[in-house]
Amino acid sequence: MADTHAKHHDYHLVDPSPWPAIGAAAAFILAVGAITWMHGSNPAVALIGLAGVLYTMFMWWRDVVKESHKGDHTDVVSLHLRYGMLLFIASEVMFFVAWFWAFFDASLFSGDAMQAAINTLILLTSGTTVTWAHHALLTNDRKGLKWGLALTIGLGLLFTSIQAYEYSHAAFAFNRDNGGNIYGSTFFMATGFHGFHVIIGTIFLTVCLFRALKGHFRPEKHFGFEAAAWYWHFVDVVWLFLFACIYVWGSAGVQFVEH
Repeated sequence: MADTHAKHHDYHLVDPSPWPAIGAAAAFILAVGAITWMHGSNPAVALIGLAGVLYTMFMWWRDVVKESHKGDHTDVVSLHLRYGMLLFIASEVMFFVAWFWAFFDASLFSGDAMQAAINTLILLTSGTTVTWAHHALLTNDRKGLKWGLALTIGLGLLFTSIQAYEYSHAAFAFNRDNGGNIYGSTFFMATGFHGFHVIIGTIFLTVCLFRALKGHFRPEKHFGFEAAAWYWHFVDVVWLFLFACIYVWGSAGVQFVEH
């Protein structure tokens, strides 16, 4: 009969506990009390809720410590406790990411950080694909060379398309007559010339792709492709400076006029 109730696993089945329900009720009282306090009411309700939350934390963790001393925290349970703590920290990270994202979204160009951030990711990825193509060429991997070039060209075209969309929806104009300012003028000039260089680089890489399809370039002799890769990395680096200086730093405090 004793064997029927014997434990044959490494998991811990916790005893019934009142603390989840008490903790939830205390947290609800704390939230309601804090909201009413912010609207000018007495803080007594919030303090009662806070006391309930603190009491629940103390009692619940006391029970967990007791379980550990009883030997209920086996290696499997300890591993899962670690997983739980890591997931908790991950949730905290995402909490702060949300606030950082809200700040950057509100402070970057035209109130929308998404386009600039996506374009940055696109160009950085294109730098990776052109490096992959170069490595493939050095190892005489013709298929990798062609795919790397094709992906880089596609990413370049995607970058240009997003930039064109951004220009057409900009919250400011190029010149003062149309409601622009010095920020708008420097923005369009700097990013426009960069976009022009992206187009040149895309054409450069397209020529290299056609040459690769024709069997050109060898591991020991491929300066045409190498020059295109250098140029593309230059375009990547310039964009990082533009993103940091114009989108982030330069847009601080700028007043945009919607058209």
